[in-house]
Amino acid sequence: MPPEQPRKGLAARLGALAEPGYRRFWIGSLAAVGGIQLVQVGNGWLVIKELGGSGTALGLVGAATAIPTIIINLFGGVFADRLDRKKILLATSAVAALLLAAQAVLDVTNTVRLWHVVAIAVGLGLVNGFDWPTRNAFFPQLIGRKHMASAVTLNTVMWQGTRIVAPAIGGIAIAFTGTATVFFMSAIGFTAMTLILLTLSAPPVPPRPKRSIAKDLGEGFSYIWRTPLFRVLIPFTYANMFFGLQYITLMPLFADRFDVDSTRFGWMLSMMGIGAVAGTVAANRFQSGKWLGAAMLGGTFVFTLFLMGFAWSPAYGISLPLIFCASFFNAIFLVNSMTAMQLSVPDGLRGRVMGMHGITFSLIPLGGLMGGAIADALDVRWAVFASAVVLSCIAAAVFLTQRHIRGLDGRRLRADRPA
Repeated sequence: MPPEQPRKGLAARLGALAEPGYRRFWIGSLAAVGGIQLVQVGNGWLVIKELGGSGTALGLVGAATAIPTIIINLFGGVFADRLDRKKILLATSAVAALLLAAQAVLDVTNTVRLWHVVAIAVGLGLVNGFDWPTRNAFFPQLIGRKHMASAVTLNTVMWQGTRIVAPAIGGIAIAFTGTATVFFMSAIGFTAMTLILLTLSAPPVPPRPKRSIAKDLGEGFSYIWRTPLFRVLIPFTYANMFFGLQYITLMPLFADRFDVDSTRFGWMLSMMGIGAVAGTVAANRFQSGKWLGAAMLGGTFVFTLFLMGFAWSPAYGISLPLIFCASFFNAIFLVNSMTAMQLSVPDGLRGRVMGMHGITFSLIPLGGLMGGAIADALDVRWAVFASAVVLSCIAAAVFLTQRHIRGLDGRRLRADRPA
């Protein structure tokens, strides 16, 4: 049977928005993800500029979210495959809104301390552990398979687009009203997600035999190990996040290095988002093409070269185009690898497998913890440069040794259906 011919251009990228349920879910997710981006801006400025924290303290806040997220993510995937996914998302969104509202109140009353920020970060990490695998298992219930690649692209545009807008808004809000406003806005974003979820309905997932959580986890691990695509791409994505994207956590230290105010710091973060959105749009050219695998690995390698340049950039103005290019090429890997996995995983395993993949995003702040320690001992430039060198070596090794990843064909992925 010949592979389905994908639609071209804007219609192919936005096709999933034709589904009313997914459209509402995407809008609600946009509000929640914007809140997540604002929290990162607010915490970075609060810890470094207002609480007098160091690079290690900044990394500690990130790790406080990442570690519980990693631990819970595995079990979150099991629950996403067992329970009503909409109810799980309602609970996680409501709890996140309450935690962020509490942080905003502490900040606006000038009673916030570093341990408050860390404790709330731990709470958000526990919430994220259930939220991420459930979110990635839920949205495919709202669309047909023909819209899967479109939905993955739209989800990525949502994440990367908020990285453009949210830091700029956050930087301006901090400059004029302080960090508390940023945390209130984040709480409002998750409240909007909660209200939109109440309006959604999705077809139920077919019931599965009742087994122990350990057996369900084992089934997920076994599937990943037996499937070459997941066995390589998930650990490689871990490396990409830990070594490559740790610089996101360390950006306040670069703002200190360039001696910029909160508004210009916001524009530094926005430049990452602009590059990532441009890369997401460019990635669409490879999703249905013969060179999907080569584009993913090549994009990662080029990303590391620009990241090395950014690490040693001598001036604020020079750093902006470098960080734009780095984000552009990394987005090509992230979008296409996520599309390949979502098209390949069976729905009955989606929550567990994507939960294990979801650990990737928690490795960014853990990499930041390591990078923050290196920055305190040596310099933030050495922290980012050394990590970029490590990732470039990993990307080269995967390209040379993993022919099935290097030769991944997007046309065949669209045509095949997971068992």
